[in-house]
Amino acid sequence: MAASEAKKRAREGSAVTVVGKRPHPIRDMYHASLRLPWTSTLLVIVAIFLGLNALFAVAYRLVGGIANAHAGSFSDAFFFSVQTMGTIGYGSMYPESTGANIVVVVEAVVGTIVTAVFTGLVFAKFSRSVAQLAFSTNAVVAPMDGMQTLMFRVGNDRDSLIYEATVRISLVRTERTKEGHVFYRLYELPLVRDRSPALARSWTIMHRIDEKSPLLGVDAAKMAADEIELLVTVTGMDDTSLQPVHARHTYYHDEIAWNARHVDILTETEGGMVLDLRRFHDIEPTG
Repeated sequence: MAASEAKKRAREGSAVTVVGKRPHPIRDMYHASLRLPWTSTLLVIVAIFLGLNALFAVAYRLVGGIANAHAGSFSDAFFFSVQTMGTIGYGSMYPESTGANIVVVVEAVVGTIVTAVFTGLVFAKFSRSVAQLAFSTNAVVAPMDGMQTLMFRVGNDRDSLIYEATVRISLVRTERTKEGHVFYRLYELPLVRDRSPALARSWTIMHRIDEKSPLLGVDAAKMAADEIELLVTVTGMDDTSLQPVHARHTYYHDEIAWNARHVDILTETEGGMVLDLRRFHDIEPTG
């Protein structure tokens, strides 16, 4: 597969098949659960809970010995299982045989473990501090203080602040080695300012295209030919939860506008300064 086609498929969200990785089913399952959205997580918890109770309902039907349950009734066995796993115990149904008591013991152990896992999972998801950072739709290249400069905006989409916010930009482009092999080379781009003591609604990140820049002599056509991507990472500490937060964004070559600048969103009025976030993503030609 050609390099450009592979990167295009990756951009469109095609899965990458990894061969030879070591499986870690328990850890991978927990990690995947943490990454699921809340709706999916709750659906999985409900499905596992109902599935386990259905399984134990089958066991109760096989062993019998549940007082006041209709003989062969799956619904009665299921409801008794729910009461047992949920430690409800209404008393209308209870085990009265050795076999039923053994199944109750097994279900009590399983229920305790499952409840602990679900409680830990829900707490972990609640306690995670996830950054809500907004990145401008386009990066731009335009003169700034007499020098061509790569720029984009990043802002905190919450009313809180991110202390000691640090940003890094990595440039990835396709190169061909002297041996003729395709190689995806990564370069770190130095920034005019890579740290903000308190990131609020808007911060313009700038990289000067000087003689040390990997972008020196590059134009839009060259960017497309080299399949250049900009990988942006932002880290800091949320001032509310006092936990570290991070965000990542990728600018592809066709999302970098040349000879354009972001429109001004901060204006001074008689009543003070006005920050118009409605124009956060807007750009205009430099002329």
